[in-house]
Amino acid sequence: MPEGKNELDPEDISERFVRSSGPGGQNVNKVATAVELRFDLAGTRSLSDEIKQRLRALAGNRLRRDGSLVIEARRFRTQEANRIDARRRLMDLIERARQKPKPRRPTRPSRAAVERRLEEKRRKSLIKSRRRENYSI
Repeated sequence: MPEGKNELDPEDISERFVRSSGPGGQNVNKVATAVELRFDLAGTRSLSDEIKQRLRALAGNRLRRDGSLVIEARRFRTQEANRIDARRRLMDLIERARQKPKPRRPTRPSRAAVERRLEEKRRKSLIKSRRRENYSI
């Protein structure tokens, strides 16, 4: 998918409705309101390889062995609200993957900072060595 486009192929997304353990009262035992959204990350052609790679890193344990990304939404009482929530979370994840990470610029501590650290180490060492002297028999 070109960088500016925000469209995913509907073929890459599938939804399954399951019973939710969340809010719903008596309804919770009867109606499958939770949504399990699957996005075929490995097979999609809507995203560049670079974005897919970053998305894999962001997905964490939501990424399955078959290369699909699974988002479970059970926050709301209705199927429709959970569907919208799951799709919004997928789009947020993809949006985060689209942002290129800033390259790290190596920095060095200032000479004064190094001196402070070494002076603190000398002071701590002195305190501890004096402790050993006091306790030796």
